[in-house]
Amino acid sequence: MRKYLLPVVLMGWTMLLHAQLPTITEKTKGLQPGSGFFTYYYDKETGKIWLEVEQLGEEVLYINSLTAGLGSNDIGLDRNQLGDTRVVRFIREGRKVLLQEPNLKFRARTQNLPERQSVEEAFAQSVLWGFKVEAEENGKVLIDWTPFLIRDAHGVAERLKEHKQGDFKLDEERSILWLDRTRSFPENTEFEALLTFTGTPHGQELKSVAPTPASFSVRMHHSLVQLPDDEFEPRSYDPRSGYFPLTFQDYAAPIDAPLTQRLIYRHRLEKANPEAKRSRPVEPVIYYLDPGVPEPIRSALLEGAGWWNEAFEAAGFIDAFQVKVLPEGADPMDVRYNIINWVHRSTRGWSYGTTVADPRTGEILKGHVLLGSLRVRQDFLIAQGLVEAYEAGEVADPRLKEMALARLRQLSAHEVGHTLGLAHNFAASMKNRASVMDYPHPLLQLGQDGAVDFSKAYDTGIGDWDKLAIRYGYTEFSKETNVKEALNTILMEGVEAGLHYISDDGARSDGTAHPLAHLWDNGTSAPQELNRIMDLRREALSRFGEANIPEGQPMSTLERVLTPLYLSHRYQVAACSKLLGGYYYTYALRGDGQPVIRPVPEPEQSAAMTALLRTVKPSELIIPAEILGLIPPQPMGYSRGREYFEPYTGTVFDPMAAAASAIDYTLGLMLHPQRLARMVNQEAQGDLQSIHLDRFVEALWKTMDDAYTSSERAISRVGQKRLMLHLLRLAGDDQVAPQVAGAARYQVDAFERGFEKQLSDRPEREERAHLSYMLGEIQKFREAPSAYQLPKAPRLPDGSPIGCGQ
Repeated sequence: MRKYLLPVVLMGWTMLLHAQLPTITEKTKGLQPGSGFFTYYYDKETGKIWLEVEQLGEEVLYINSLTAGLGSNDIGLDRNQLGDTRVVRFIREGRKVLLQEPNLKFRARTQNLPERQSVEEAFAQSVLWGFKVEAEENGKVLIDWTPFLIRDAHGVAERLKEHKQGDFKLDEERSILWLDRTRSFPENTEFEALLTFTGTPHGQELKSVAPTPASFSVRMHHSLVQLPDDEFEPRSYDPRSGYFPLTFQDYAAPIDAPLTQRLIYRHRLEKANPEAKRSRPVEPVIYYLDPGVPEPIRSALLEGAGWWNEAFEAAGFIDAFQVKVLPEGADPMDVRYNIINWVHRSTRGWSYGTTVADPRTGEILKGHVLLGSLRVRQDFLIAQGLVEAYEAGEVADPRLKEMALARLRQLSAHEVGHTLGLAHNFAASMKNRASVMDYPHPLLQLGQDGAVDFSKAYDTGIGDWDKLAIRYGYTEFSKETNVKEALNTILMEGVEAGLHYISDDGARSDGTAHPLAHLWDNGTSAPQELNRIMDLRREALSRFGEANIPEGQPMSTLERVLTPLYLSHRYQVAACSKLLGGYYYTYALRGDGQPVIRPVPEPEQSAAMTALLRTVKPSELIIPAEILGLIPPQPMGYSRGREYFEPYTGTVFDPMAAAASAIDYTLGLMLHPQRLARMVNQEAQGDLQSIHLDRFVEALWKTMDDAYTSSERAISRVGQKRLMLHLLRLAGDDQVAPQVAGAARYQVDAFERGFEKQLSDRPEREERAHLSYMLGEIQKFREAPSAYQLPKAPRLPDGSPIGCGQ
């Protein structure tokens, strides 16, 4: 009998403990309540938040975010930055409550419950946290919510480690709940905590922004949100439509239908009068601007974001898209508000648009834009280098501010577009700036008198592609309409109008192939636009001088203004290079009649090559002596940051390093391994006859050899060294196409024989040194071809996105 005694006693104690659980009313007596979607109680004595969970087993939306950030663009922990959006549910077993996340990547969209359950059981689900039941009453339970809030939900410590800024951990003793931003509403409950991280800092980014880098604090926000009803009608994704896809696998799909299903992300927008061609909405989509934005920036952002109403008008809505300033007292992290945030960082960087969306349907519940405040200053700087901006002394030419504000209008519209569901369209600029979802370079032109014309720097208003895309995503069709056919008709209207759409996959990397899809470009012809910009650049350099900075500023600050001017052609170089080995292609569907893919014709590739060769010509890269005589080293209190050229000369400006970084940028694009491999294939297929690596190298060498002054000759030698080094890289890399590597090695062999012969002719001292260096690098390559590393060129100063390095 005694062996049964212990289990019986333990069972009795378990029942007694369960029976002794207090009621929620008893447990929370005297505590400060917050009532709404979830009810919570704040215990001032212990600093705890108790959460009352009534919705056991019901799915809700959970979002974590960062409300007070770090301020470093490079680390990327910004103020009001959204984190993950998850569907979760609280489940109870005995004294335990788990916060479980179902796996929505794999589904069965069917009314057959066993079929749905079979998929749920086939793939892992996640449990985000576990809680102990502290009280219960009428089917509700009370849990200690505090540990869930006082944790690194946003991955701050991991982000710092990834960026080599040090090893940090959360210090709970220096972390508290943040009651000012903790509140509950009928459909959402918001929580916030101030979290302190301690550790040993390593990198300069953290040290540059934290007052005491070994201990810094941020604020994290947590939202529990009621999921929307099932009245929202999901819309199918089409690769031609310009939307972001929500992708999942549907195991209930018929055998003859794709397993992978795709929907678009979009806001819920319904006509008050569904039968009318044009109608006011049941509820408009309203975006709110951060009240911390000063004028005249505030007006520019409001105006730019408001352009989208024109697109919704084209989709059949009246006054359906509105932009206002956020009301006093409203929380920008409250899911009920679509927000345009104005975010400060220590260095310039990306702006971006994100969303809180229902992962089940793609319905956007909150649009959330983060605009970097330093971007406007960079556009001002770009304009400053092109004209004698301070000819009047301390007062800037008003065109500089006008251009910067024009860019902000476009930027506001662009990032809001992302939060409406739209992806980038990097092929829009060639069709009369057809979309704000492209990245526009300022279109600055030289007048007949040689003056710079700013009047068309940036476009105004929404583009034709944007209207078409909004029609696809938001047009409300009658019940009798075949929606699939109607959506296809909208997209084919765009094809017939000559509207091109290519997104990030065809534009971002250096090796991409589409000749129309570029970042920061203009015009229908990349070679013509490159030549135009080179003309503008040459004219601006000829006029560059002390009038480009305000009176009273150190002369050394001229270098900062000179840098973006000297590299003003950099983005068009990238655009032009894509014609080499390029292919015109579309996101065509079978039966839609669009051309699918074809190589860029040889005459277009030849024109691109000619334009690119101009950018490595020594006479184009030389900086006039008059300019060099105006730029001294930086004085005390000023520094040369990453937006300056990297010199070999210490504190003194280095024109050879500037030329080297510009040359290497062009060479890296022209001699990209993927590009050369495509050209080999095009030549083999008979599409190219006169453009191949041998001609490339010959033309580049000849261009850089075309030098007359001693300064030009010095730049020529810089370029020839970099060309030889790139050939060695191609010849030794086992990841490069064998045909390309073989052609590069053949060129290296030919150059080696030529260098040895030239050296035996006892040329001048500078030429002997030049040849000896290249022969020495070839010898290093011979010793271990696969281990050969391309010596780095001087670093190219930061550029795209007017904030991050290349």
